[in-house]
Amino acid sequence: MANVIKKSIVCPKCNESTQAKLYTSINVTNHKELREQAMNESLFKWTCHSCGYSARLTYPILYNDMKNRFMVYLIPKIEHFQLADKALEEKFKTLKHIDKRIVPDFNTFKEKIFIFESGLDDMAVELTKLAISEAVAKKHKNKKVTEGYLSMYNSENNTMGFTFFIGEEKEPYVQSARLEIYGKSVSVVNQLAVKDKKLKGFIRIDREWAENVLYRYKRGRQAAKLNKAIEE
Repeated sequence: MANVIKKSIVCPKCNESTQAKLYTSINVTNHKELREQAMNESLFKWTCHSCGYSARLTYPILYNDMKNRFMVYLIPKIEHFQLADKALEEKFKTLKHIDKRIVPDFNTFKEKIFIFESGLDDMAVELTKLAISEAVAKKHKNKKVTEGYLSMYNSENNTMGFTFFIGEEKEPYVQSARLEIYGKSVSVVNQLAVKDKKLKGFIRIDREWAENVLYRYKRGRQAAKLNKAIEE
């Protein structure tokens, strides 16, 4: 089911008040049409009845896909790694084998949905994205790669693609990669992210998380090389 509240929004153009429907949670398994509305963002569209001004409303919304067994909680600008909401965690504590994520913006919200619908591990996707973003930065003379999102996945062609935004102008750039890179990332996640995978609450898996895992992986490899050299 969908939980909906009504709220009056004052139009920034004409100052008239118009009531809006805010979907605080949606279950796309029971209401398939809400999935498309969330992905094309029409679910968040608000229009002033007086002057016709339109805007996208930004507010917390919980996206629940029971079929694919994942939840994504959009909480604008959230920075915490783990959601501290005892009431929410108590509500879903009996659910097992459900991926639960928190995200800070619409682009990440839609990317997580795409990742889980594709049957991918978002932790491994973040590691793959980080590795490819570093290669893209070098290709563009070390310009800053500020954002990156999974935009294509084709298991039959053994490829996945990411859309990155480069430099101060944030020019979009699409880079594809073989799934072998993703496979290696899965191995790293299974080795170093065991504790994170066991967490029952909503967690944030993003570039910062991937950088931390990659750092521990590289440090572990260096230690292994040193130990091998000592033994020899």
